[in-house]
Amino acid sequence: SLDRLDFHNPVYVGNLLVLRASVNMVGRTSMELGVRVEAEDLRTGTVRHTASAYLTFVALDEKGRPTPVPPLILETDEDRRRHQEALDRRQMRLAEKAREHKSGPRL
Repeated sequence: SLDRLDFHNPVYVGNLLVLRASVNMVGRTSMELGVRVEAEDLRTGTVRHTASAYLTFVALDEKGRPTPVPPLILETDEDRRRHQEALDRRQMRLAEKAREHKSGPRL
């Protein structure tokens, strides 16, 4: 699932793209990752934040069924902040799904 994708700056031909990811929250069988995309101009060394996204992955066992994942260890204040924000996003996603389910199928 892709929860959000924001574009901040353009990427130009010849730029080096660097993707940095962090595990923000782990549920019973799923996890949210935050991804930051940076573009570096190799001629000047200038680095720009070009995009950010939140992705949710579900762990599957060998039969393709959701399987439990180990808990996330929150060690820093930054880890705890990201975790809380991920929980908030999860609540918003669940509320939106409930509204969609209640209003019926979209055409």
